[in-house]
Order: sequence, then C-alpha cells, then structure tokens
Amino acid sequence: MKQNHKDDLMKGPVSSDIDYDRRDFFKKIGLIGGGIIIYCTIGDTGSSIAQPGFGSTPDFNAFLRIGTDERVTCFIGKVDMGQGTITSFPQLVAEELDVAYDSVDMVMGDTDTCPWDIGTGGSMSIRIVGVQVRSAAAEAKGVLKLLAAEYLKSPVERLKTKDGVVFDTKKSDAKVTYGTLAKGNIIEKHLETKPSVTSPDGFEFIGKPYFHQDAYKKVTGIAQYAGDIRLTDMLYAAILRPPVHGALLKSAALSEAKKIEGVQVIEDDNFIAILHEAPDIARKALSMVKTEYDLPSLKLNDKNIYEHLLQTPVQAQVKEKKGEIEEGMKLAKELFEETYTSAYVAHAPIETHTSLATIENGKVTIWASTQSPFAVQRTVAEGMKLPADKVRVITPFVGGAFGGKLTMVTDSNLEALEAARLSHLTGRPVQVSFSREEEFFYDTFRPAAIVKIKSGIDGSGKIVFWNSNVYMAGDGGAEVIYNIPHQMVNIYGTWMMPPPGAHPFRIGPWRAPGVPNNIHAKEMQISLMAAKAGIDPLEFRLKNLKDEKMIGVLKAAAKKFGYKPVKPLSGRGIGISCGIDVDTYVAHIGEIELDKKTGEIRVKRVVCVYDMGLCINPQGTKIQMEGACIMSMGYALSEGIRFSDGAILDKNFDTYRIPGFSWVPKIDTVILKKDNDPPHGAGEPAVIGMGAVIASGVFDATGAKLLEMPMTPERVKAALGKV
Repeated sequence: MKQNHKDDLMKGPVSSDIDYDRRDFFKKIGLIGGGIIIYCTIGDTGSSIAQPGFGSTPDFNAFLRIGTDERVTCFIGKVDMGQGTITSFPQLVAEELDVAYDSVDMVMGDTDTCPWDIGTGGSMSIRIVGVQVRSAAAEAKGVLKLLAAEYLKSPVERLKTKDGVVFDTKKSDAKVTYGTLAKGNIIEKHLETKPSVTSPDGFEFIGKPYFHQDAYKKVTGIAQYAGDIRLTDMLYAAILRPPVHGALLKSAALSEAKKIEGVQVIEDDNFIAILHEAPDIARKALSMVKTEYDLPSLKLNDKNIYEHLLQTPVQAQVKEKKGEIEEGMKLAKELFEETYTSAYVAHAPIETHTSLATIENGKVTIWASTQSPFAVQRTVAEGMKLPADKVRVITPFVGGAFGGKLTMVTDSNLEALEAARLSHLTGRPVQVSFSREEEFFYDTFRPAAIVKIKSGIDGSGKIVFWNSNVYMAGDGGAEVIYNIPHQMVNIYGTWMMPPPGAHPFRIGPWRAPGVPNNIHAKEMQISLMAAKAGIDPLEFRLKNLKDEKMIGVLKAAAKKFGYKPVKPLSGRGIGISCGIDVDTYVAHIGEIELDKKTGEIRVKRVVCVYDMGLCINPQGTKIQMEGACIMSMGYALSEGIRFSDGAILDKNFDTYRIPGFSWVPKIDTVILKKDNDPPHGAGEPAVIGMGAVIASGVFDATGAKLLEMPMTPERVKAALGKV
C-alpha cells in the first residue's frame, strides 16, 4: 500500500475547510493529480449522512480517484491504528469497483485530501463508512460503464467490467481500461438509479482472509510513526509540566537550563518549553529548571474515590423500564444485591502522544498520532487563530490509541497544539513527544465506576426482576438482555459528560466505553443467581433468554469449547459471559487456574464467538478478537491507576502492569457466517466480557465473589477469606 505522507505533502499546498462544498472539493482534489473523481451520495443529494451518536457529516460519503496509471486511490478520513481497515477498505473497493485488490491504494486521515470525519472510534470505520464506500464504489463502476459506452460506441447494456477494464460482451476487441477513460480529466457524474452492491454469492474479495497490508512495514521497522518523521532544521521540545493535577506555577528558575549550549528556552505566559536539536539534551535541560507550585488539596485517592463518586450530585437517566420492581420482588424466592466497582484504567499505548509541526507560507502542517485528525485541525486552528484551511493534519501510522487519542470528545491531542505553537515561536519545525510519565499524567482515563444491582429469581430459576444503578460508567452495555418481566436501569453520569467535580482528572472513552464495567457486573450477577438456583450457569442463561442471536452465540461458544453442563460451583474454574457491543453479539467461555496461596489467576483458555453480520476480512477480525481478549485481561487482573491528591502514582510499566506474552492463553475464535446481514463492529466487542469470564471462573472454582476490578492477588485472597 502506498502511504508516503511526505511525498503527498510535496505535491503542494492544498486548501481545506471543515465545511467545504462540492465545488471546493473538486478544486482541491484537482491539485492531487489527474483522474476521474467519482462523487457519490447515499440517499438524496444534498442531505447529510448521519453518524449515530455524533451528529452528521457533510453530504458526501466517499471519494475515489482513478488515475491514468490504473491505480485506484481511496480517501478515508478514518485512520488505521492497527485494526486493519487499511486492508478491509481495499477489499470493499475492489469488490464493487471490479478491480484487482492490490491496485487499490489508501490515503487515510489527511485533512487536505480526505473527506471530513468525526474521528476513528466506536468500531465505526467499516460498519458506517465502509457501507458508504462500498455503495460509492458500486456507483462508480456504473459511471465508468456510461463513460465507456460513449468511448466504445456500444450500448451500456452490453458492457461488463473485470479487473479495471470495461468490455463489450458482443465485440471482443471493444474494451477500454478505467485509466484510459480518465484521460487526466476530473468528471463529476451521478447515476439516476443507485446500483445494488454485490450479493454474497458473487463475492470475490469480501469475506476472504487477507493479512494486513501494513504488516511487513511494521515488523521490519519501515513503517513511520509521528516520532519517526524528520524535517530539516527541526527541534525537539521538552515542556514544563505540573507535578500534580490542579497545581499552579508560582516561579521557574531557568538560568541553569539556559547555560547548555544550543538550548532555546520559550516562555509564553505559564507555558515554558526547552528546545534543542537533540531530544535527550532538551529533557536534560528541563530537569535543571527549579520550580515552585501552589499545590491543591483534593483529598481524593484510589481508595476513597468510589464513596466520592456516589456522593457526587447527578440526575439519573432512565435507560430501561419495564413492569414494576415492587411487583417483581413479590415474585422472588431469592434476592440478590451486590455492588461492583472498577478502577480508573489507562490507555497505555506503546506509542506515546507525539506531534511534529512545521509552518511554511503561513500554513501549519502537523504529523500527529491521533484518532481524529479533523478535530486536531480544528483545535490547532482555533488555538493559533487561523482558518481551518491553514492547518493540515497528516496521520502516519499510529502505535495504539484505544480511545486515548480521540480528540473530538476528550481534547486529548494537547501536544499537537503545543508543537504548532512552538513552531510559530521558533520559526523551525518542532516535535513534541510525551514521555511515558507524561502519557500517564495527561491520559484521559476510563472512569472509575460503580454498578449496584438488585435482582431476584423465583422457585424455578426464572429471573423475575432486575434493578440496576450505574454510576459514571455510562449506559454502554447496561441494557437488560435477559427476558425479565420487571426491570429498571438508571444511569448516573457518563464518560462523555461527567458531572462537574466527579473526577480529579480528565476521563474519556476506553475500548467499548463503559461496556466492560457493566458486563462484569451483569454477568457476575447472573452467575450468582445460577448458583443459588442450582442450575448450570450456561443452562441458566439459556433458560432466561429469548433473543435468538444471543442464544446462538452462547451455543456456538459452548460447542467450540466442548462445554458440558454441571451443577454450579463445580470447581472447574469455567466462566461465561455474553453481551452486545456496536451491534455485535459476543459470547465468551473461559477456563482459569487459581493459586490460592498467592491469589494469582491464570487464564488457560478462552473461546470467543461473534455474530457481527457480514465479516469483510475474517483474518483481520480474528486478530482483533485475539488481541482484545488479551488486552482486556489487563483491566480485569492488574490495571488500575493509583493516585493521591492529584498526583498520578503510576508513571511507567514497572508499576502499571499490562498483559505480557506469558499471560496469553489458548484462544479460539468463531465468526458466525451472516453474509446477508449488514456489517457490525469487530474491534471492540471481544473486550467486553473478559472481566466477567474471569470473575465467574473464580466463582465457579472457589465460590469467591470478585466484585472489584482489577482482581489483584490481594483482592482474590480477601475474597477467598470470605468463602
């Protein structure tokens, strides 16, 4: 795949704006190079395409460039952070445009050449934009056939396409390539009747396993991330940061730092930066700055935060209401009431936040490690008091994000504005790259949360009522999936709009926001009820479900696992969970091993099953499922931010433990074949269930209730002591 953003930049300045119209777009795209530009809409021309939960986008949905060299370029505002969309988008284009898969090039996350985009998150790339791109490519093929009919003097009904060639089925010598039709022109064309996309029985590329296009570059070190890009005369910045959240700078003695040869010191109000041509010297100079701060007295830490969150004033939002809880309680033979808690969790990407900025001819160009280049463009434009078309953001390879670089909702790309500001002040390109300590300090953590559940079963093991109150996690995954006649779910605060004063630092989305918290609570509660009812935990779930999709993924997981129903608390250490995220139904069955002396939990095996509708790339999805299962073991077992009075106590991976290679269990994945359904999300659903699987596995093995995440050895031993 061609993705040389430095070469793209050299093609000349290209103006952009968030609200450009169709004519502006064609002026802009004309500067990229010759070729036919297929402009496609879905629905009525001029209407907006809705992005669920995030407002709307402009009235175009996809841009394709077909060059005279027969290459097809697909421009997407989304970015690929390792999830594999750089591979699955070409599959969609190749399928519907009828070109070779390896003839499709991707340009992603470049604000000067790609359509505006809300940001990459929520598994929206394929299930939202992918659907639009697929329809656009199908229409593009129809437009090319119209152009070919004129060129070949053949009726369009006789024309077919194959591998980028249009040919007359009745005249063997009557054919023309897409590139020849382009002739270096820019043509806007529409079809009055929108064509259907390819049916599953005709798939050539969709549904086939493809290894990631960028794999070779990444494993060989060729891939360039924001921190790898070098410009002539560039400087590296080390910026003075407060020691704790809420601290105010009183004074800074800079004299010693200024003595170092080649150091440039920038003082702009309370913004102090040390710059040098070598990053280690810049940081050494920064360490010599003597400071005084006014420190806050927040009185909050990772021990008392839950009490604080419960006392924070916030209006409840009713997520679900059915029947009457009081009536359900009258039907219950057994009552269950538990409180589940989960700590703040860091995103901990391997690549820290990094941006490189340069200014030429009054235009800022930024290479940023971000999930939302257009939001970074807006932030920098506003911060620098520039129009949007004077800021270009290019997104090279991104080394992990998981929601932590999603600027649209968290304003988390602080370093991009800092780099642009310093480039303006110095007149030279400037890179700002967070240290690991800065990454932890400025992270937008997954919020600490509490879920209180009260439920009941009758004498036959049917759930008769469910009353859930969710604090700070939000409503993701809070829905009641079981067939319960009386239910109530209240939501108190969300990660997107937290109540004022709730959190001592910034919080934001973390893979499948809020869903892992809610699934841990919900599915552990289900396992507790199953045990009391004396019913196998899988059979108990099936007994209380009516949703055929959920029943289907559970049965598929059981089949793959080789599950055999037994009485609860079997001592086997088998845990179960199921849930829904980004429209994908997912079930996990796992086996754990527990060392009762040390409290250490080891996950031996996991089966994960998806009902995700149409799967574009099974190989890519399998990788996503495996990676998500491994990553989510971290929030379940070890990841929890320690803090006190605004100070983040975890500053590196020596104290903040993420899963290592030795943790990896045997993982089996199953993707149910549902080619006639729309595609749903793939990247996040496998994250949601591992906390519940591990907790219910320990419960099955020992009867110990693990109600708090992470389930550290100390907490495991404490829970065992209560059995």
